[in-house]
Amino acid sequence: MVFEKTGDPLKCRERPIPTPGDNEILIAVKACGICRTDLHIYEGDLSQGKRPLVLGHEIVGMALTLGKNVQGISVGDRIGVPWLGKSCGRCPYCRVGRENLCDLPVFTGYDIDGGYAEYTLADYQYCFKIPEIYSDAEAAPLLCAGLIGYRALRMAGEAKRIGLYGFGAAAHIGAQIAIHEEKEVYAFTRPGDLLAQNFAKNMGAVWAGDSDTAVPEILDTAILFAPVGALIPLALKNIKKGGTVVCAGIHMSMIPAFSYDLLWGERILRSVANLTRQDGIDFFKIAPQIPVRTEIQTFPLEAADDALASLKEGKIQGAAVLVLNS
Repeated sequence: MVFEKTGDPLKCRERPIPTPGDNEILIAVKACGICRTDLHIYEGDLSQGKRPLVLGHEIVGMALTLGKNVQGISVGDRIGVPWLGKSCGRCPYCRVGRENLCDLPVFTGYDIDGGYAEYTLADYQYCFKIPEIYSDAEAAPLLCAGLIGYRALRMAGEAKRIGLYGFGAAAHIGAQIAIHEEKEVYAFTRPGDLLAQNFAKNMGAVWAGDSDTAVPEILDTAILFAPVGALIPLALKNIKKGGTVVCAGIHMSMIPAFSYDLLWGERILRSVANLTRQDGIDFFKIAPQIPVRTEIQTFPLEAADDALASLKEGKIQGAAVLVLNS
């Protein structure tokens, strides 16, 4: 399913099966998660990627053909492909282990074709082995929603009370990790979204309510998964002095002006950018131990537009996943 330009639906195209380069794997895609970043690309919020483009960076598939330099992966292995498709390894950030901030990154489903297709290529050095306890569709959201949720929680440090704004794919995974670590989760949803609030409570949140309401307990940290800049002043009001507001999305609407007293008291406002391979190694080690479970709604490949529309309209509980090559 090919993205050609903003405003047009994805086009179903027949393409030749690609041939892997020396460091690449040809993958038969089994499942690909629908991420909000895909929606930002689709709607033109993120517009610097290649065109035409195959979206999708939460890919689970089977290794079919290996480039001559591939090590540690065999034909038939089940592997996952994340958003970070490649980093340069030479810039000041890569040299100190901060490849998520690489100056010359390559992103899956943005700079290179992703997983809204029957076959795709990936650099083997940026792929992960998928724990056996997960089906293909269950594992797909872990490749971005899970990884970003995990990284955002690490930014929260030793916080005890954590507010999650936007209870979708990333939040429902992050909540499980936080609860496993004996933290209290407070979930904020679109005003009046009782389904999402009940979903959050069923996932273990101690409180769930509208995003524009005050929380009953002052928070140590708030994590914003919803790409809504107007939530930042609201979140700052709900955290303690010295607390942190973490913005976990790759794109956000304009942040309104707010009074300095909301930030004063050594409150911290910070973002999360992408992921490192070490994030993936650490996350896939602990996820099956908890165990993290994903709530998914599946769609066939040709219904990718419908899945994106459902995500935009807030109709997905948990994560949307394309399922193919069954």
